[in-house]
Amino acid sequence: MVQGPLLLVILAAAIVFIVLMTARVKMHAFLVLLLSAFGVGLLSGMNSLEVIKTVTDGFGGILSYIGIVIIAGTIIGTLLEKSRGTLTMANTVLKLVGKTKSALAMSITGAIVSIPVFCDSGFVILSSLNKSLAKKSKVSMATMAVALSSGLYATHTLIPPTPGPIAAAGTLGADLGYVILFGLIVAIPTIGAGYLWATKFASNYYIEADIEVNEIEDEGSLPGVFDAFAPIMVPIILITLKSIADFPTHPFGEGSIKTFFDFFGDPTVALILGIFLGFRLLPSLDEKYINGWVGEGLKNAASIIMITGAGGAFGAILKATPIGDYLGSTLSGYHLGIFLPFIIAAALKTAQGSSTVALITTASLVSPILAQLGLDSELAKALVVLATGAGAMTISHANDSYFWVVSQFSNLDTSTAYKTHSMGTLVQGITAIITVFIISLIFI
Repeated sequence: MVQGPLLLVILAAAIVFIVLMTARVKMHAFLVLLLSAFGVGLLSGMNSLEVIKTVTDGFGGILSYIGIVIIAGTIIGTLLEKSRGTLTMANTVLKLVGKTKSALAMSITGAIVSIPVFCDSGFVILSSLNKSLAKKSKVSMATMAVALSSGLYATHTLIPPTPGPIAAAGTLGADLGYVILFGLIVAIPTIGAGYLWATKFASNYYIEADIEVNEIEDEGSLPGVFDAFAPIMVPIILITLKSIADFPTHPFGEGSIKTFFDFFGDPTVALILGIFLGFRLLPSLDEKYINGWVGEGLKNAASIIMITGAGGAFGAILKATPIGDYLGSTLSGYHLGIFLPFIIAAALKTAQGSSTVALITTASLVSPILAQLGLDSELAKALVVLATGAGAMTISHANDSYFWVVSQFSNLDTSTAYKTHSMGTLVQGITAIITVFIISLIFI
């Protein structure tokens, strides 16, 4: 088997291949990651049959842990989107914050909505409400667009059950409860940084909202507040309580209460429960909605499942070759620590555009070297997921579909979108990794 610096050449070639094929050729990341896995394995000198076994075991292994969770989370997001439960969330936050702080209201709403719903979809869903509030409050669409986009973006890359963080946690073997708990902590200043960027800098570019003020959705036709929030909040609370129950100090004891949270707080069970809570959002319990909306959620999950499995195969190959050990021993001398996954994810995100691909690929790359970096404890793994998520939001620009969703739905020309949205994601990413670093100083 290949040894020494040539291993790093093989890894670098694989990364360049991933970036070029996904960004330039536009080949699906599923195929790109699988080809990279086979290529790295064979070039590293692994037995060809062992390469096949490692790829298939890696693909199935990651999905056995996280596959149902990704599917359930995506179904919940689809139910909220189709039922307009997301608009109920928006109106609820707006009432709490006040229309005079419409930008803050949209930032908070975006952060909540993007926990189960992809940020692209979330922005489209909330776009009309965002424009209406901009028109009523006479606030620039640049401010409102960045406030909403930054709120959506923070939780999209930091907090499960968004598929990217879930997949990264699965690859790294991180506890989802810890990821959610610390993800919430990291998301708060990250959302705040995006909001401040929107109100202090994006506000310098005045853009009129192209909407009539009477186009806000009739609240009477929307789902109730409990029905809208329950499918997200109940699973998150249960998963977090399970992690707390598993603390070495056993805060809930070791009897029936702990068993209860261990069962209902398991991510698979918690999110399946979230689906059934989401059924309260259905207009009626007939096949059109139960099978139709759930079926659409399954279709939405398929691509993420495939990419996640391929990322698991790629990670398994890296673990089976000497690349991980050699890379770990080489990088450990630079003392990058928690900044390493951030740097790799930021480079991948900036180069190829997809936050989800950046999260999954980076997790696969750093998983074999966590021990050498001193980041193999349960808390450390959770923070590595968040550091990766911070990198995966740095930065959103023209090769990212989200960039175009934000700019086109907000009447931002490309130059203005770069100055407002793209720079805002850079500020958010830096804020997130600094927060993760501070937490790591305390807990690792």
